Amino acid sequence: MSKLILFNKPFNVLSQFTDKGTEGSTRQTLSDYIDVPSVYAAGRLDKDSEGLLLLTDNGRLQAKIANPKFKMPKTYWVQVEGEPDDAAIDALRSGVKLKDGMTRPAEVKRIDEPAILWPRTPPVRFRKTVPDSWLELTIREGRNRQVRRMTAAVGAPTLRLIRYSIGEWSLDGLASGDWREA
Repeated sequence: MSKLILFNKPFNVLSQFTDKGTEGSTRQTLSDYIDVPSVYAAGRLDKDSEGLLLLTDNGRLQAKIANPKFKMPKTYWVQVEGEPDDAAIDALRSGVKLKDGMTRPAEVKRIDEPAILWPRTPPVRFRKTVPDSWLELTIREGRNRQVRRMTAAVGAPTLRLIRYSIGEWSLDGLASGDWREA
């Protein structure tokens, strides 16, 4: 029976089990949180992104989750600088031109700050003169830092990025740093 682990990855944690690149590094990795042999991340989250990371020991499932050809929806809660206008939201919905080409259309809606949100350490910078707002954005591809690049392209840089769900799996019931088997 294959294993599937849902992990709520905290900010500043690498999406890998070792940090071989830096001798004596104090950067946190998955091994600081998960002690389950032979599981690997299905996809990645940058160290400065938070939220749902799926790990499995099943190569086919890993490919189905991570490979864009399967178009598995990935939903993010995005705190952005400013308040994107209707034109910016429409641009995200239509697809945004990035240096590596057009993105597929995204599902986007404005949301209030999610009620289940945990405090981030360190906190997101606060500026009295610049408002921030939240978006829920669902994509079906997974380019490097795609959501951050998309929001920046429409004039709303990302301040905090949390992956809420991948396909049918979500963060519901998982505190930051916690994991469970599906």
